[in-house]
Formats: sequence, C-alpha cells, structure tokens
Amino acid sequence: MAHNDLTLGALTPRDHAFYGLVWAGNTLSARVDQALARRHDLPLSWFEVMLWLYGQQEPVASSELGAMTLLSRSQVSRVADSLQARGLIERIPSPTDARSVRIALTGAGRRAFEEADATRREALAEVFDDRLDDADIAALEAVWAKLKAKPGPRG
Repeated sequence: MAHNDLTLGALTPRDHAFYGLVWAGNTLSARVDQALARRHDLPLSWFEVMLWLYGQQEPVASSELGAMTLLSRSQVSRVADSLQARGLIERIPSPTDARSVRIALTGAGRRAFEEADATRREALAEVFDDRLDDADIAALEAVWAKLKAKPGPRG
C-alpha cells in the first residue's frame, strides 16, 4: 500500500502556528495521559485537578477549580468524587457558606501527586525538555502570556 505524505496545504503562517499548538497540546497531553494511566491509574483530568490543589495553601471551591482547569463544573465534581473515593482529596465545609464545601488534597493525595508529577516529567523529558532550550521556553512563556491576556478594545 502506498504511503502518502499528508500536509495541511496552503495555509497561512498563522494557521500553521495555530494547528501546531493544537497538535503539540494534543500530542503531549496524550503522552502524559498514557503514562499516568499506566503507572498510577490516574487520568490526566484527575492529575490536572490535583495539580491545582497541590499549589494551594487553603482548600478551594469546586467552582474555582472549574475556572482554572479545562473541566466543566460537573466534570470537576465527578473527578472530585473519584479522587475522594481513593482517599486523595477531602471535602471540607466552607467556613463562610454552610451550603458549600471546599476541596483539599489529603496527605496521600499530595504524595500521589508528587509521584504522578515525576511520571509526567519523565514522559515529557525526551519530547519536550530535551528538545527545548531556555530561550525556547522563554518564547513559549511569552506566547502563553499573550494568549492568556484579556483582549483589549478592537480599533
């Protein structure tokens, strides 16, 4: 069977840059997801919630996690249920609103995150860290900052 080299065709440099970002995000995410699932039975969506919780000093509301992650509010709730069932997070009543709870990693959750994060770094070493130097990383950081910034008024 003949092998065809597929191309994106006659797209603009901006189109190529956009699809390159999509490709990179999907490819790297899939690699990390596979490594986390294989070694820790931990889907990437669970890892992402744990990542945000790991960096917090205080428990956070599910709605705050939903705003920071790529997950919907209902997905965050389902992930939290699964993480709680494994003893990785705890739900704590909100000190200011009796109707709501806040979420925090347990000690076991912090250890599980640290182990999973080491796996993430290992999975990305060859395809990300080893290929990009400090200037590349700085350039990516500048791009992300621009893309995350709130758009100004259009003139």
